[in-house]
Amino acid sequence: MKILLLGSGAREHALARALAADPTTTELVVAPGNPGTATIATNLKADASDPAEVLSLATEMEADLVVVGPEAPLVAGVADSLRDAGFPVFGPGAEAARLEGSKAFAKEVMEAAGVPTAAAAVCATEDELASALDRFGAPYVVKEDGLAAGKGVVVTSDRDAALEHGRACLAKEGGRVVIEDFLDGPEVSLFCVCDGATVRPLAPAQDFKRLGDGDAGPNTGGMGAYTPLTWAPDGLTEEVVRDVAQPVVDEMARRGTPFSGLLYCGLALTSKGTRVVEFNVRFGDPETQAVLARLTSSLPELLLAAATGRLDEVPAPTWADQAAVDVVLAAPGYPGTVTTGGVITGVEEAEQVEGVHVLHAGTGLDDDGRLIATGGRVLSVVALGDSVRAARERAYEGLSRIHLEGSQHRTDIALGR
Repeated sequence: MKILLLGSGAREHALARALAADPTTTELVVAPGNPGTATIATNLKADASDPAEVLSLATEMEADLVVVGPEAPLVAGVADSLRDAGFPVFGPGAEAARLEGSKAFAKEVMEAAGVPTAAAAVCATEDELASALDRFGAPYVVKEDGLAAGKGVVVTSDRDAALEHGRACLAKEGGRVVIEDFLDGPEVSLFCVCDGATVRPLAPAQDFKRLGDGDAGPNTGGMGAYTPLTWAPDGLTEEVVRDVAQPVVDEMARRGTPFSGLLYCGLALTSKGTRVVEFNVRFGDPETQAVLARLTSSLPELLLAAATGRLDEVPAPTWADQAAVDVVLAAPGYPGTVTTGGVITGVEEAEQVEGVHVLHAGTGLDDDGRLIATGGRVLSVVALGDSVRAARERAYEGLSRIHLEGSQHRTDIALGR
C-alpha cells in the first residue's frame, strides 16, 4: 500500500512510525515531514493545506491512501479535493471538519444529537461577551470559536483576564467567542475512528494542557499524555461511543455531511456524569504519541477501512498490555514568543533507554547538519513499561539525556497514576 501522510509534527511522526512498521505499507511519503520522519519515510516539501498541491502529490505517487494529520488541511478542504479525484482519504471533508473549526457549530450538532455537554453562549460583540461572563460566573471558560492550535481556551477566575481573551478573539476577522459552564472532574481523550456510519474507539488517554507542574501557567497544545487510564470507570469507552460518538456520526450523516475520519472526543468526567468539552477532527497531539505506542493491530488496515466505508468489516484495534507515557520537550518561551535555533543533543542516547523512542515535532537541521529547535513543542519522549509508573520513569530517564538550552518540560506527567 502506498500511503501519503500530511503534516510535520510529533503526531505525524507517531503515525508514520505505526504506518511504516506494518508489512502492508510498501511506500510512505510524508509532506512536509520532519527530520524524524525522514528516517522512516520519504519527506517531500509541500504545503499540506493547499488542495491542488496535495492532489498533485497523491497523483504522482499513485497513493492508495492519504492520511491527513493536522486540522488546518481538513478545514481547508484538502480531503474534499482528494475524494473528488477518487483517492481514499482518512480525514473528514471541510463541512464535517467544522466540528473542530467552529465550536459554535459543534455545540449545535451536539444539541441536535442529544449529546451531553456544557451549557454555552456564542458571542459576537463585547456586550454579549460581558453579559455571558456575568451569567455563567467564575471559573470563566472562554473559547475562541475557530482553530487556535490548542491555545484558544482560557479558564480563569479573573474576570478581567477572561474579558481580555474574549476581546482578542472578537478582534479577529469574523471573530466569535464561546463562553461555557465550567466542568469539574478529570478530563479524558477518546479517539474514535469513523467511516460515516460505523465507529471504532481507540484506547482512552489523558493529556496535560497547562505549561507548568500542577496545572499551572497558560494553556498549551499539550505537554504530555499517558494511557491506559487504570482509574477510569468500567464501561467508559462503550458509554462514550453510545452517547457521544455514534449520535454525532449519525447526526452528521442525517445532515448530508458524513463524518469519515478521526473524531477526537475531549471529555470531562464530572460529578453529574460524562460531558463533552470539545471535539477535534484529527488525531490529538500529544495523546497520539502514547496511544499508538501500544497499538498491536494494523493501522493502515484500520484507516483504509474507514476511508472506504468498510470499517464494520475489520476487527477492532488491539493493544499491548503495557502502559505508555509521553513527555513533551518545549522550546524557550513556549507557548508565547518562542526562541528557535537552539541545538538539540542526546536524542540517540535517550533512545538507548529500554522502551523509549523519541518523536520529532518542531525540529530541523542547520547548515552544519545539526538538529535544532524550529518550533514551540520540539520533541516527544515516549516510553513503554509494564505499568504507568514504570513507563513514566523510563520517559523521564530518556528526557534527562536530551539537552536544549533553556528548554521546558513538566515533571509531573502521569505522576501517581
